[in-house]
Amino acid sequence: MSVSDDLTFSSFGKFANQIKFNDYKYSNFISSFVLKTFRWGKNYLLSLLDGHLIHYPSPLNLSYAWSFGSSAGICLVIQILSGIFLAMHYTPHIDLAFSSVEHIMRDVNNGWLIRYIHANGASMFFIVVYCHIFRGLYYGSYMQPRQLLWCSGVLIFILMMGTAFMGYVLPWGQMSFWGATVITSLVTAVPMVGHTLVDWLWGGFTVNNATLNRFFSLHFFLPFVIAALSLVHLALLHKDGSNNPLGVDSKGDKIPFYPYFVIKDLFAFFCFLTFFGIFVFYFPNTLGHPDNYIPADPMQTPAHIVPEWYFLPFYAILRSIPDKLGGVAAMGGALIILFVIPFTNTSEIRSTTFRPIFKIFFWLLVVDFLLLGWIGQKPVKDIYVLIGQGATAFYFLFFIVMIPVIGVVEKSMYQKTLSFYNIIFFNFNRIIPQATLDNRLKNTSLADAAVGPGSLGLINLS
Repeated sequence: MSVSDDLTFSSFGKFANQIKFNDYKYSNFISSFVLKTFRWGKNYLLSLLDGHLIHYPSPLNLSYAWSFGSSAGICLVIQILSGIFLAMHYTPHIDLAFSSVEHIMRDVNNGWLIRYIHANGASMFFIVVYCHIFRGLYYGSYMQPRQLLWCSGVLIFILMMGTAFMGYVLPWGQMSFWGATVITSLVTAVPMVGHTLVDWLWGGFTVNNATLNRFFSLHFFLPFVIAALSLVHLALLHKDGSNNPLGVDSKGDKIPFYPYFVIKDLFAFFCFLTFFGIFVFYFPNTLGHPDNYIPADPMQTPAHIVPEWYFLPFYAILRSIPDKLGGVAAMGGALIILFVIPFTNTSEIRSTTFRPIFKIFFWLLVVDFLLLGWIGQKPVKDIYVLIGQGATAFYFLFFIVMIPVIGVVEKSMYQKTLSFYNIIFFNFNRIIPQATLDNRLKNTSLADAAVGPGSLGLINLS
């Protein structure tokens, strides 16, 4: 042992006799020392942290598509922190709300940055969550044994939408006020008790100060409920283990979450942060509506009332049904239907990579969802209504009919293909004795073998 090694070794004092320095000479000495000397497993909280974040066994082949989940968690933290700082200066009163937002933008130190981070962060959060949902659909993360995991994610998504809607009301601009009026008025579609419910929701006979106070309180409270459900979501994920691109559960081929996927997720998040920063610093108002920079005026209705972009697909579904109650039921059903996917699925193959028929319809669903988003921002005209109704029909057909039917069709095709290959293999063995085939394969050179299995039929076995 050299002098420098001796100094390093002796610096650990009383632990010097418990370890052999040479065991750690060619490894990360500090991490090995801490893990093997302090024994995390003795402490319940540290062992919990270790089991879920450090030594959690992760499939070897996880791609960057699995980084959307961790990025969504970090987005939630950013939204909670920025929201707390905004709440310190915001005033939930109809006469002062708009002015308090302008005060944050103009007078509070770095208030403009906090407000833009929060406003654009909501859009970034939904981008990440939509990618996370479609990744789960593509790779079959809703299939057994992960049904509860999927359902907990859908519940988080619905709470996110409610939180975001109430947050959009708080600046008390024109679009905030009239958006709140239009959406809350949908409750009147409920038979018999609709008008009573909407009066209770408003705290009066119109959207007023009581409504704004209630929305502010709920908007502040719900993110903590989402955070708690996110922990439940994470616990359910780690109970059954992560899915993988192949869709095959394996006890082997696992590696620790740290450092491999921690570094991978951090790289993905910093790429996302760059994208986020471009909007915050260069295009902060692109994803918002210009009418929301006009103070709320109950006497002046905007020419075209639209919600935030992340609500547009569901808003298009609402408008595509001519009946008010039917539209509300369709919009709610478009979210509730996500709960039933794990129970209507009939396929035994998880990954869409190996499901050629389902893959076509999956990408049609992605296009359909984008089309609904485009329709949602268009005025109510015959052509847009017609396209919206067609896109809405496909959306519901995909989840109600196509998912179970395609699974049955693919299973039938797989069984027929398997039977066909069994017949071919059986006849091949009858024509060519197995011993002759084995002997010929032993004498085949590597160059012949490199041609591929299809060349076996051209080999003269006589």
